[in-house]
Amino acid sequence: MSYLYDIKKVAKIYGHGRAATVALKSVDLTIETGSLTAILGPSGSGKSTLLNILGALDSPTSGEVSFLAENISKYKSNALAKFRRENIGFVFQSYNLLPNLTALENVEFSTEITGLTRDKAKDALAVLGLSERMNHYPSELSGGEQQRVSIARAIAKQPKALLCDEPTGALDNETGIMALKILRNLNKDIGTSIILITHSKEIAKMADTVVKILSGEVVDRYDNPNPLNPDDIEW
Repeated sequence: MSYLYDIKKVAKIYGHGRAATVALKSVDLTIETGSLTAILGPSGSGKSTLLNILGALDSPTSGEVSFLAENISKYKSNALAKFRRENIGFVFQSYNLLPNLTALENVEFSTEITGLTRDKAKDALAVLGLSERMNHYPSELSGGEQQRVSIARAIAKQPKALLCDEPTGALDNETGIMALKILRNLNKDIGTSIILITHSKEIAKMADTVVKILSGEVVDRYDNPNPLNPDDIEW
């Protein structure tokens, strides 16, 4: 079976000697293609470090990371940049929108890097219900709308994997649930593989698979036979 990710003995250590900090300790993990996977853990547990390695924003100190059976852990910086550009979309807690660009221009900025057309940018915004807001600047958009623009920017290039780091952290309950429903729909309707970092046990209940991480180690991984509808999440 070809997994989306197959991770073997991955460790990440920052610094050297007495100043060394171990962020990940010999992590073994598989993530299935087409799934919505939640990586659950408290602050400082290593979950964001793991996400950065999955997204090729960082490289492991040791171990192997395979993406669709291709070993990416030994890629040099140029190869990693190409891999990210062609395969990965990112959604962060902070929206990271350029304030002097409209919603459409923010998405276009991303698609220009990947060689996609303006129509792809418009289509992505339409999927997120933002067709009427595409010519507005970030300061003219609500927090929920800005997060939807950031999701549109991530999916415009139709990535094989969408990596989300606490995407509802800056949102209120209502708009947070809306963002989670959008992610769930992208996964179910379009088939986008989604990996969602969260510290919330409730949000993790919407995932097909839950990976628990603590002190840099995967302490549990289980499949969820009945993923929760985002509307039923208790905040």
